[in-house]
Amino acid sequence: MSYSLSDFDYVLPSELIAQQPADPRDSARLLLSDEGGINSLDYKFSDLLNLLRAGDILVMNNTRVLPARLQGWREKVEQLPNGKAKKGKMAVEVLLHRCTGNDDEWLAFCRPAKKLKQGQEIFFEGGKATIIGRDGEQLIIKFSSFGDCFEAFLKQAGDLPLPPYISRPEGSTEDDSERYQTVYAHRQGAVAAPTAGLHFTENLLEQLKQKDISTTTVTLHVGAGTFQPVRNDDLSQHIMHSEWGEVTEEAVTAINAAKKSGGRVVCVGTTSLRLIETAARGGVLKPFSGDTDIFITPGFGFKVADGLLTNFHLPKSTLLMLVAAFTGYDKMRKIYQTAIADKYRFYSYGDSSLLWRK
Repeated sequence: MSYSLSDFDYVLPSELIAQQPADPRDSARLLLSDEGGINSLDYKFSDLLNLLRAGDILVMNNTRVLPARLQGWREKVEQLPNGKAKKGKMAVEVLLHRCTGNDDEWLAFCRPAKKLKQGQEIFFEGGKATIIGRDGEQLIIKFSSFGDCFEAFLKQAGDLPLPPYISRPEGSTEDDSERYQTVYAHRQGAVAAPTAGLHFTENLLEQLKQKDISTTTVTLHVGAGTFQPVRNDDLSQHIMHSEWGEVTEEAVTAINAAKKSGGRVVCVGTTSLRLIETAARGGVLKPFSGDTDIFITPGFGFKVADGLLTNFHLPKSTLLMLVAAFTGYDKMRKIYQTAIADKYRFYSYGDSSLLWRK
């Protein structure tokens, strides 16, 4: 059966969009969907200790979110009616998307994009960037005059790029700098968090280890493109932005060993799932390092993942389509109907679900 964009729409009451994370992390609610049906009433995230079994392996994305939202300005010259020129500033917002390979050169979504031209400079606190090109909706910008360390410049000039649906009067806070990172994040490069992993605590990870439930990490530097809307009703026309990822030999060995011994591979988040399925496109999971633009829709043939831990996703999003591919379309609809009816908290700071492959 073929699906169109409208098949992935649903109506979400605004009060179900989580504005703050659960405290403690593993107290978030957990919806379970398996062969026995959908259970939404009894579980907390910490109940993974009883829902997983010895020999299972959790695949986690260890990317770390950069302070990638920058507020800057561009100098402009306005011609007055008397013929004189007036100098001023135009505010510019920059959301870094992905590094092109050099630390100082980035693809970025900028506002107001249409008024920014190649060769123009954007100024920030402690540095500046020059627009050197355009790639579709994105600008290619090259930073300069940022001191000795680009990471230190971002920490000074940038803000954590919370999603726009987290709309608080105070914006992002110091607490977000810790809570919008997983406890195992250590490889800088993402501009959005792999939010399924936000529910883990160090204590829960240790308890899982004691029950012989293992973990391994992969890296997918989540880009802003992951959350770009699908605009074409014909899903085959949608183009995914590519993201950089790596599956190491160590991760491959751990995953294959778990499968061989009868364990289940549970991906923590859609980012981990997309990456290991990219690494297994040839039919066998192998080490991988490079860009992926994999777009998973119903009908996709999964090679590795058996389970998926994931939050609840936006209507008409590529991530919702991935869930439908994993669980089956009809079950996806039932999962979301149940979550809304039982008032689960949605999106990045929301509740979680444990889904098993159809």
